[in-house]
Order: sequence, then C-alpha cells, then structure tokens
Amino acid sequence: MRMRHSTRPLAAALLGAALSFLPGCESTKSSGPSPSDTQARNPSPVQNDSTSWQRARVGDRVVYAFSGNLGASPQGSPPRALAGQVVVEVVGVQQPWVWLRVSFTDEAGKPLPHPRLAQDQLIPVRSDTTRTLDMPPRGQATAENASAAGRTWEAMRYVSDERPADGPLRTNVYAVQPGPLYLTRGLLESNITLSGFGTPGSYKLEVRELREGSTGSTAAAPALERPLGPGAYHDRRVEVGPSPSVERVCFSAERGFLLRAEGPVDADAPPCSDFSEAEAHPLEEILLGLPFEALTAGEWPPAAVASATRGTFAVEGRDVPALSVQRKSDEGGAQRIYSETYAADPWAPVLAGLPYPARFMTLSESTERVGAGGKREPEGSTRLVRWGIWLPGVRK
Repeated sequence: MRMRHSTRPLAAALLGAALSFLPGCESTKSSGPSPSDTQARNPSPVQNDSTSWQRARVGDRVVYAFSGNLGASPQGSPPRALAGQVVVEVVGVQQPWVWLRVSFTDEAGKPLPHPRLAQDQLIPVRSDTTRTLDMPPRGQATAENASAAGRTWEAMRYVSDERPADGPLRTNVYAVQPGPLYLTRGLLESNITLSGFGTPGSYKLEVRELREGSTGSTAAAPALERPLGPGAYHDRRVEVGPSPSVERVCFSAERGFLLRAEGPVDADAPPCSDFSEAEAHPLEEILLGLPFEALTAGEWPPAAVASATRGTFAVEGRDVPALSVQRKSDEGGAQRIYSETYAADPWAPVLAGLPYPARFMTLSESTERVGAGGKREPEGSTRLVRWGIWLPGVRK
C-alpha cells in the first residue's frame, strides 16, 4: 500500500494529525529552511548515530526530569501544573529493530495519575533507514559547553522566538556527539515559554541520568500491547460527501525519527508497506513532548463528556466500554446535532495494540442537520473500524 496524505480538508480534520504535540514540530517533507533560518547557515550537530543504534544493548537508558505549568485561561480553565520523570530504555533488540519502552513517573518514581501518562508504551525503532532523514533544529544557534548527567558536553543551543506572532519561545540544547544519548539524538535540555492567546505557561525538561546496557545484552521483541505508534496502524471510516472511504494511519520509526503515513486502505497490499512519503518527526520531540501534551490537554475524559451516557462501542467483534454524548447547536438558523463517543478507559485491555493517539481520539463522531419536521439528515461522520500490528512476527 502506497500511503499518501488525504487531500480532503474535512476528512483530514476528522482524522487529525495526532502526533504533532510540540509547538513548531515540522515534517521532513518540507522543501527546506528559509534563508533567514540560522540552520541554513550552520550545520546541525544532531546526528543520526547509526553506529550506536546498530550496537544498541538491552539496558541502554536515559532519564529526563520535566516540569510545566499553565495559567488560568480566559475561558475559565483553572491553572494546571505537572512534574515528573520520563524514562526511555531499550528493552529488546532484534535487528534491525530496537525496542524502546517509554514510561512516566512522578518525582519520587511512582506512577503518574494523569491518564495520558499512566501506562508505559513500546516503540520499535529501525536501526537502519529506508530513506534519507534529516531535520536540523530551528533557531539561532550558539556553541557552548553544557553540564548534564554528571558530565560536560560540547553542545549547541538553539533559540527560536515566535512570541511576536503569538507563538512560543523555544530553547533546545543538543550534544554535538550524542554518544549514550543516541536514543534522543543528544537532547540535553528543552524549554518552552508560552505566549499569546491569554494563557501563560512554561515547560522544561533536562537530562538527569544515563545508563549503558551490558555488552552482549539482548532480548526478544516484547508484545506490542501499548504501542506509542510505530509498528501499528488504525483505520477509520470517513463518510463525507458522496464517496465514503476507509482511511489508514500507519506509524513506524527509524533511527531517531517517528514516521506517520495516512491514506486510503489498499486491500491488495500488506498493511503499512510503504513509508517513502510519510511525515517524519524527531522522536525525542514526540517522547519528551508527551507530558507537555498531557498538561495542555487537561484531564480525561474531556469536560465535554461530563454528562455522557455509558455504554459499549462495537468494533471488529470487540465491545469497548465507552462514553457517548450529544449536543445541539443553532448555526445560521440551522439546527445541528453533534454526537461523539470516547473510550471510557483509553488503556482498557480490549484496546490492546491500538496506537496511542487513537486511544484519546473519538471512537466515532457525526454531524446531523435537523430538517423540516425534525428529520435528521447526516452531514458527515468518522468511526474507528480496525487496528492492528503490521510488524511481522510480533504479538499484540
């Protein structure tokens, strides 16, 4: 199956980008930096460390501390804060795949209660590449020596200030030679200061601990019950206009980058067989941005389903405990009914194998227009219809 981006704006909006968590996360499909970008004048120190990935050992591990806060919003949301640690560790090696586990704890090492961070997740990463991947950090670059995790690093600091356009101020510090930090491409520190739109806030993370596994340590691939995304896919039926379709979102990862491809299901091709045109995102931004996404997304389930009806959502012979809600609105003299269904527990065992983003999306949603005599006329809908693991020989 050759994956492509959806060309239908409404369908794309229904499906969602899902993994672009950090502000400014860019795709490597862009044509390149503008002449005003510092990265165009200074080579990036961030390296795809092929040697380290190919020599990955079970027990290779990096720990970051994170903390963030959001002020009260103009819409009335209360202030929020979140702090803890994120651990990225090699738990299996089956070349060319290196299996990572990412987990989150509070500052004392206990599990975090936030639903989005409550469970560890698995990430199979290819130690080789099937395409050229390069994404230099954005911003004004300066060289420095940085102290982190008990050692001194030759590093580059990148500062990107988008506050004049109501964007964030971002600062990232990368080691020139990642070494044991190859799992996160050498990221030493990251800071985000939010600006604009009336909600102040900040987010910070910094590396705290490094550990290298024992020589010769290997382990079989673990069951992929809770994939962050790579190695798995999910399908949604989209009914917009005269041509309903089933759209597939596939995930993979290669040596420091997460790949995401989207397109119509091709019944004649194996699932997720072509990532040549997939969007690419730096893996460290995704992993270390999950706490930031949890902070900005707020509690689960969403406030919109506070008065939801409990029931089940049927998909491929599974009954998923679910929360459903309807709301009505009058827009330009026309009345519409919006229906949404969410997983009551995004980590329920019945959802084993479902990629992380889909667990926190709607299981289904629809819009109906109320016509003459109260008759409902469907205007569009999307519904989760399938998911699975595409890596051969891997258990869900």
